[in-house]
This record gives sequence, C-alpha cells and structure tokens, in this order.
Amino acid sequence: MLELGKAGSAGTERGVTPILRDGVVVATLRASGWKEAATARIGDREWIFAKSRGALTARWSEDPEDTARMRARQTSFWKSTWVAELDGRPVEVTSTSMWKSTHRFASGGVLIAESGSTGGWGPRPTLSAEDSLPLHQQVFLLWMELVLQRRHNAAAGAATGVAVFGSGS
Repeated sequence: MLELGKAGSAGTERGVTPILRDGVVVATLRASGWKEAATARIGDREWIFAKSRGALTARWSEDPEDTARMRARQTSFWKSTWVAELDGRPVEVTSTSMWKSTHRFASGGVLIAESGSTGGWGPRPTLSAEDSLPLHQQVFLLWMELVLQRRHNAAAGAATGVAVFGSGS
C-alpha cells in the first residue's frame, strides 16, 4: 500500500511530501497548494502532474507541455466517475463512498487498485494496488486521489459556509 506522508517528514525537505510503502520512501511529491499540479520524483525520473483542458495529466519533465503519458477526466459529476488512461491502459474510476471520497480503479472489469485514507484529524490518501501496476501509475493515481480529496473538502467547506451564512435572519 502506498501512503502519502506528511510534508517534510521521512528525510524529505520542507514542502516535499514522501510517498511511502511500508514506511519506506519510494517516491516524492511536491504539490502546489493553489493549483492542481505537482512534481513527482519516481526513481531517477521526474514527472509533471497537472490539470490541462479539464483533465488531470502526467508527463515526463522533458516532454513537451502538451504531452500526456497518463490522463484522467471526469465522466459524471453526480456519480463522481472518471475514466483514466495509464500508458494506454483504460481504467474506470468509481466512487466507493460519498462521505470518505474514496475510489475503486478497474481495468477491463478487473479491480487494479483502491484508495483509502490514513484516518485521524489530518487524513492523507492511501492506495492499495495490484503488484503488476507500475509504481509511476500508482503514484499518479495517488496524486489523483489527493486532488479529488481536496475538491471534496473544498465542496464540503463551501456547503458548510452556505448553511451557516444562509441560516441567519
């Protein structure tokens, strides 16, 4: 299982989030706090994760900006479903819980990964994936889960604000 660690922990510098497997750093992520973008270091390769034309995309840092080696786009807002393409492999993404913002990832009807969270006051995304799924694809799905979790939290915060402001007389 992959787990998003706390920024600046596990020997990473400030602002860099470790991606852990069994407590060992397997990759790092420098995510933007304001944009849906991040830079991931997976082995000796640097990946650029970004939102481009409504889709979440991934490319090598040396690729042209319009390149997408992996991508994910939302197919239904109401059902929170997505379709992803991981190095040409189609993946269906479905919500497992509206309350927890967790997802299942399936390819050809076969489950290849599931997201979760660490729990507690500051839950961080986790990803349990089949061993056959390459690490860079797992890291992309984990980042996607982080983006979706942030969107979910922002929407919940906005709904709470509307309820609080709307209840005054």
